[in-house]
Amino acid sequence: MGITEIRVHGVADRGPEAMLDRPIVHRVAGDRDAGFYRVRPDFGSPCNTAGGTLEAYRWSGLTGGTAARTFSLVLLLPFMLANIAVWMLPPGRRTGLLGKALCRLLAATLTAMFVLSIVGVALDLIAWQCAEYPRCLAGRREISWLGDLLPGQRLALLALLPLLAVALLWWLGGRTWQLPEDTRPVPGPGADRLDAPTFWDNRALLLRLRSLHVTISLTSLDLALLLALAPHDRGLPGNALLAAVVGLHAAALVLLCLPQLERPAAARWPRRAVRLLRWATLALTALALAYAAAPRAPWTARGGLPGYDVLVALLFAAQMVLLLALAVLVLARRPTPGRSNLLVTAAPLVVSIAIGLAVSYDAGLTYGVAEYLDRGSSPTPARPLPADAPPLSPPVAFRWAAMGVSAALLLAAGTATLAGRYRRASRRRAAEELVRSEFPEAERAAPERVRAVRDRIVRARLADRLAPLLLTAYALLAALSLGAAGLSLLHHGPEDVAHWLGGMPLARPVIFATDLGSLLIGLFAVVLFGTGLFAYRSRAMRVVGVLWELATFWPRAGHPLAAPCYAERAVPDLTRRIAHLTAGGNAVVLSGQSHGSVLAAAAVLQLPAACRARVALLTYGTPLGRLYSRVFPAYLGPAVLRELGDRVDWRWINLWRRTDPVGGPVFPPELPRDDPAAGVDRRVRDPKALVIPAGDTVPPAIGRHRFQPDEDLHRAVCDLAGRLPPPGAGPTG
Repeated sequence: MGITEIRVHGVADRGPEAMLDRPIVHRVAGDRDAGFYRVRPDFGSPCNTAGGTLEAYRWSGLTGGTAARTFSLVLLLPFMLANIAVWMLPPGRRTGLLGKALCRLLAATLTAMFVLSIVGVALDLIAWQCAEYPRCLAGRREISWLGDLLPGQRLALLALLPLLAVALLWWLGGRTWQLPEDTRPVPGPGADRLDAPTFWDNRALLLRLRSLHVTISLTSLDLALLLALAPHDRGLPGNALLAAVVGLHAAALVLLCLPQLERPAAARWPRRAVRLLRWATLALTALALAYAAAPRAPWTARGGLPGYDVLVALLFAAQMVLLLALAVLVLARRPTPGRSNLLVTAAPLVVSIAIGLAVSYDAGLTYGVAEYLDRGSSPTPARPLPADAPPLSPPVAFRWAAMGVSAALLLAAGTATLAGRYRRASRRRAAEELVRSEFPEAERAAPERVRAVRDRIVRARLADRLAPLLLTAYALLAALSLGAAGLSLLHHGPEDVAHWLGGMPLARPVIFATDLGSLLIGLFAVVLFGTGLFAYRSRAMRVVGVLWELATFWPRAGHPLAAPCYAERAVPDLTRRIAHLTAGGNAVVLSGQSHGSVLAAAAVLQLPAACRARVALLTYGTPLGRLYSRVFPAYLGPAVLRELGDRVDWRWINLWRRTDPVGGPVFPPELPRDDPAAGVDRRVRDPKALVIPAGDTVPPAIGRHRFQPDEDLHRAVCDLAGRLPPPGAGPTG
């Protein structure tokens, strides 16, 4: 019996050896994906400075580690961002119910957008447009045989590609990190708090969301097929199938909005409705494919796939309307005093980014295939095509998306420039005053050294400065997107509007900006995929890893096709291990760095009272107060953080630095001294000194967000160990 210090790493995992500061370790529990490690006997001291046993929990295998897994995370990134928007909603029953419905509808539009992008390539560009032109089929064995088939048969055959994409989504949506032993007697979340035992068990909701999204995927494919064929046939079967598909699509959207979807134990009819809807959709899709393949009189396909551009424009417009409704909903709630406006706009802002990424993927794929098929001919009002060239042109909405990329780049460049220059002199003066007040040796230090520390402090506060500029940029882009959505419904592209406003002198630069945007869209997708493959191998790309850890921490309650939630395995691992250690009379210091502190906090909230009486919490470089409390106020807001302190009887120390761009204090600095929360945050100097210490040859490095096992950490562990009950003693209350 004794004290065990369990260290939980953050995003930048450097291995259990670095966590324990020992050269050779071995796993004592868990597996390669997530395991607990201790110092191997006879290869270093197994204890910390407080005499406790050192132990490290490594969970990085749940989020990365292989190229295929990391590549899939990049592919699913829009779905992941849409999923966490549900958890960013402000607290409140009305906001929660309506906000969740809007977030799930927006997530459904991303699924439909994914399927329609495959439909645009397979059915519109290849089966409909390219197959009618010998110039497009010439020299291409892989598609030249399509010229011998009728349009309906081509559509039915190439519809197998979107079906394969839907099957892939179905398979990805079923992946989970939950263990069979974690199954609850009553499955399904139905939990609005992190301390609820069923919070991380969302398999029941996940199955229903996955079925509904598959329904939306298949009905989107069916709509694209039937909108092209039913108006041509002008018969009862086609129109009846079209009406049935519209009805199933609407029913799936309605079920997504119902709060009963999260409480399967309260009502059985949603489960039965989802199951019935799934089988009806599968049957209807089979009928739609058979209808498309049915023999018809010979006919010629001209222009784009009928109805496809309308579907894309309607989807684009629906996204903008839903985004506007979500923004109005969260902005109507009064923000918490002293908190940034980022708190209330996080959900619509993140969904906007998710839509932007999805549009980039889809437009990049569509433009890339179109460029390949038409052999480099891009039709615009200023560049008409030759008579024998196929009019391979993506929908007008994608032209607006390409134009939006160029506008977003200009806006981002302007925002970054303003953020860097706005009140730069005053911010530098204030930071230098902090440096000189904190370091008495500042007068003896080299001016370059003082400036380096000063600049690190200024950069660490960049996120707080960017918030108002990001909100302004978001409002401007949202207004432009709403206008673009309306013009897409009218089939007016950016070059058409420019030609109408200023003739060819204005249309030519707009065409150039649109072409540049389409090129950048494809390049962006390639770069993002490449970044994902090397994100866990290159320190310069850690920001991608941070984004993924943030996105996959929360259960899949908004979009079922996001990457699996690693916390559904990591949090039970920690609670199970702590319960085992404390059951034998041991005490535990749970030490969480950076994002590991969030896992540690969630684990403490899940522990029973008997275990918590023997647990102390140490956090350093934590984003709990600076990021999570603001962006996820309903689940990790100030009230929850105070409850976390109460749960461990305020045996909690948080170390933070002024140079840290991510971590910071958990509680406000102006708390009264008799408030127990006032003793949690402890600021540590960074660097340790400005001048070269005696006996050294270089000045101490600036640590910023990286914490090494040093005297500050050891001192905090010793302090917490002294507050814990003695080994074998009963709970202290």
